[in-house]
Amino acid sequence: MRLSLAFLLFFTFQNLFAQTNVAYRGAYPFPNNELANLWGYADGNGNEYALVGTQTGMSIINVTTPTTPTLVIDITGPFSDWREIKTYGHYAYVVTEGVSGTNVGLMIINLSYLPNINVNNTNHFRVYRGDGAINNLFNKAHALHVDETAGFLYLYGSNLNSGRPLILNLNPNPMSPTYAGYVNTSFTGANHNYVHDGYADNNILYAGHIYGGFFSIINTTVKNSQPLSVSDVETQNTPNLFTHNTWLNGSTLFTTDETTNSYLVAYDISNPGNIRLLDRIQSNPGSGSIVHNTYIINNYAVTSWYKDGFTIVDATRPDNLVQVGNYDTYPGGSGNGFFGCWGVYPYLPSGNILASNINDVPGSSTGKLFVLTPTYVRACYLEGTITDASNGAVINGATIKIASSPTQTENSGSNGVYKMGRLSGGTYTVTVTKTGYHVFTTSVTLSNGVLTTLNAALHSLALPVELTRFDVRPDGNNALLDWETAGEYRNRGFEVQHSLDGIVWKNRGFVPAQAEEQGSLKYNFRVADLSPGTHFFRLQQIDFDGNTSFSEVKSIVIAGRKLSATIQPTVVADYCELKINSPATATVRVEIFRSDGQTTGQTWTLEVESEQILKLDFAHLHAGSYFALVHGEQEQVAEPFFKK
Repeated sequence: MRLSLAFLLFFTFQNLFAQTNVAYRGAYPFPNNELANLWGYADGNGNEYALVGTQTGMSIINVTTPTTPTLVIDITGPFSDWREIKTYGHYAYVVTEGVSGTNVGLMIINLSYLPNINVNNTNHFRVYRGDGAINNLFNKAHALHVDETAGFLYLYGSNLNSGRPLILNLNPNPMSPTYAGYVNTSFTGANHNYVHDGYADNNILYAGHIYGGFFSIINTTVKNSQPLSVSDVETQNTPNLFTHNTWLNGSTLFTTDETTNSYLVAYDISNPGNIRLLDRIQSNPGSGSIVHNTYIINNYAVTSWYKDGFTIVDATRPDNLVQVGNYDTYPGGSGNGFFGCWGVYPYLPSGNILASNINDVPGSSTGKLFVLTPTYVRACYLEGTITDASNGAVINGATIKIASSPTQTENSGSNGVYKMGRLSGGTYTVTVTKTGYHVFTTSVTLSNGVLTTLNAALHSLALPVELTRFDVRPDGNNALLDWETAGEYRNRGFEVQHSLDGIVWKNRGFVPAQAEEQGSLKYNFRVADLSPGTHFFRLQQIDFDGNTSFSEVKSIVIAGRKLSATIQPTVVADYCELKINSPATATVRVEIFRSDGQTTGQTWTLEVESEQILKLDFAHLHAGSYFALVHGEQEQVAEPFFKK
C-alpha cells in the first residue's frame, strides 16, 4: 500500500522543521569518550562554563566565547556511561551509577576557584561517601537535584534503601553536606519505591518512579526517614508508564517517559488530590522517538529527545503545548534508539543552550558538546468550542483543520473544546467537520503570542435519503455495488467513490436518483478492472441543495494478494475485532493511525497462521476517522474505521 500524500507531506514537514529558531555557534568533541548529562555554571564575571559528564569523569569547558569552546580541566572518575550533574551556588555535585563494587560516592567541586581548580586541594574538591547513619555506605546514584529554596540535595536511585531518595543537608557548608534522612515510601510492586529522577523545591518532592510508571508528590519537611503510608503521598500515572524526569513550573508539573513513542506531558497539580493532565506533545509523531529530560525556562520547555536532538516547546498555555523550535544534534538517524542528545542546559546568562551528544555520528564513540543560540518565540494559539447550532449542545469528536501547509488537525473533546497552535502567524483557512453536520469553513488571522478564539456552531444535515442497505462484493477483478433506500426527497443521486488505502478517494461514477417516493428503491453499480489487493468503497449522496452525506465504508479483496484484513464493526464504540488472513505463516505488525496519518501510538506484533483475530480496545480514542495498517513482510493492508 502506498502512504497517502498527507502522510508523506507530514514527514517532509518534520524534516524541514529539524532546525528551527536555534543557531549553531560551536562544538567541542570528545574523541573515544561518549557523553552523558551536563549542566552549566556562570561565575558572575562574565565567564560561562559547561560541566560535562563523560565516560571518564567530568570535564569543565569554557563556553564564554561560544564559537571556540576550550577545555579547562578533566576531573577523572571511574569509567561509566552515566553521569548526572547539578549545581548549588558555586558548588557542583556529580553522581554516577554505572559502576559496582567501588565506593565512588558524590563528587563535590568548588567552582569559585575556576579556572584553577586543583583536585588535590580539599577546599577545591572532595568526595562524599556518607556520614552519620550512612557513614561510608553511599556508593552510587543515578541522578540528583537541589532544593535551592531549602538548601537540600536529593540523590535518586542510589545503592541504599532500594533506590529511595536520599536527602543531604547543604547548610551551612555546601562543601560538607550531612545526611538528613531518606524518603521512606511503601508502594507495593517490584521496584515501585525506586526513584529514577525528580524535582524538589521548598521541601516538596516530585519523584519519578520509572518502574512504577507514575510520579509522586511528597512533603519532605520532616526528614528523619519516618515511614510514609500510601495515603501520605499523591500519585499520578504517566502516559507511557515509564516516568523518567519531572520539572516544576508554578502549579504545572512536566514529565517525560523514557520509552519509544513517548511524550512531554503537562499536569495541573494546583490541587494534588485532583491532578489533571493538561496536554502532551511529541517531537516527531509517528517516528518512535524517545524523550529524555526536560527543563523549563520562562514558560518554555527545553527537552532532549535522543535521536531528534532537542526541542523548544511554548508552555505558556500548558493545556496547549506548541513546538516553536528545535535543533537536530544527531542528523544521522531518527526514531527509536538511545543515541544522540542526552541532555540540555538552557540557564546560562547569555541565553545560549548547551547540549550533550552521547556520540557524534552513528557508529561513533566520540561525544560532542554543542553550544547553540535559541530565538525564543511565542506560538500562535487557536482555541474554541464546537456546538450544535440547533440546541447549543457541545459536540465531541469534531475535526478542526488548518488547511494551509503544514496541515494541522485537532479533535474537540467531550466538552466540545479544542486547543491547537502553530509556529507562524498569518491568515489561514479553518474547516470544522463532523459526521451528520454541514462543513463549517472560515478564515482566521493568527499572531505570535496571541490567543485567537474561534467557536463554531454546526448545522445538522437534513438528509433527504434513508439508506437501508449498502453491499460490495468481488466478481473476478470487478466490484459489484448494491444499495437500497427506504425513501427519497430532493435526491440528485449517488457518487460512487473508490480508494486503495481508505484515505485518498476517487470518483468512479455517478448514479442518478430514480424518483421521489417513500417506497424502497434499489441501485447497483460495477467498478471494473481492479488490481489485486484491498479496495474500499463508499457512496456520497448529493441532494439538489448541494448538501452531501457519506455511507459507511465497505472493503473487498481482489484475489492475488497474500495478506488481507477486515475490521468489524467499522463504526466502533469501544471495541472491535481485526481479522487477519495469510495463506502462509507470517509475522505482522499492526499500527493504528488517524486519518491524517498521525499515529495513535498503538502497535501490536503477532504471528498469523492462516487466520488470526486481534481484539482491539479503542475506548481511549477521540471520535473520528482512523485506519489500522497491517504490515507483512512485503505487503501492507489498511482497514479504515470510525470511532464514534
